[in-house]
Amino acid sequence: MHLQNLIRENFVTMSKSQKKMATYVLDHPRDIALCSAAELGGRIGISESTVIRFSYTLGFSGYVELQKLMREHYFINESSTSPYQYTEIELSKEESFHRQVMEKDIQSIQATMDQIDAASYYAAVQRLSKAKSIYVLGLRTSYPAANWLSFSIGLVKENVHFIRPDTEDVIRTIASMNSNSVVIIISFHRYLKETLQIAELVRKQKAYIIGISDSMLAPIHEYSDVLFPVSTQNKSTFDAVAPLFSFMNAIVSGLIVEQKDAFKNRQLMYQSIPSHFLFEGADENS
Repeated sequence: MHLQNLIRENFVTMSKSQKKMATYVLDHPRDIALCSAAELGGRIGISESTVIRFSYTLGFSGYVELQKLMREHYFINESSTSPYQYTEIELSKEESFHRQVMEKDIQSIQATMDQIDAASYYAAVQRLSKAKSIYVLGLRTSYPAANWLSFSIGLVKENVHFIRPDTEDVIRTIASMNSNSVVIIISFHRYLKETLQIAELVRKQKAYIIGISDSMLAPIHEYSDVLFPVSTQNKSTFDAVAPLFSFMNAIVSGLIVEQKDAFKNRQLMYQSIPSHFLFEGADENS
């Protein structure tokens, strides 16, 4: 979304109160479309004038122009199926617990879809497609997601590496990176220092960094060439699971489209190798 890029570009020059608003609206962008400047300021705990100055900082003539942009995004361009979806979400509260949990996941995926900038997504997929080497990093709670992503991309392209600081010489791994490398870094609250330290070293190698986090203003943004925010209701890793894996699947799917011929050849190569001794129920030709 255009608003995310504007906030990221101007965040350093904002006042403390404006930064507070920036953080809030990235997590609740719909509130701009629905609230007056005074109402929004009340929700955030800042003055109405700060809300208006925030709009000036982003290059708008005032809050009204900013609000118009957000209303067009959410209510004019929004799919006609959205009202039906929101109605279903409300009805699901009457249903069993598993439905409530899964409906909340749907909301998080929808919110993430709204936040992802299409141009940035396609640019990231293009860089991955052209990369000579790809690395994926995610520590602690982000580790399983990074593992899945590196494995899945490895099915499409060669020279894909899952960074494991606990079992490998990370410095030597980073030293092998260059401007033809792409590094995907997954970093969620509480933002591990080790992840950021590695990102800083990767930046010095001139590798292209794709960040995935829970906010456009997360610490990893300082090192990312492109950053994708995943919507979480309570900055909880549990809340992030569904939208995170959905977005990672979109990355892999986009890469498969870009590498369709190479992907087909890799599939044929895998199928040519006998695997009956690995999988139950697999015949010798599978």
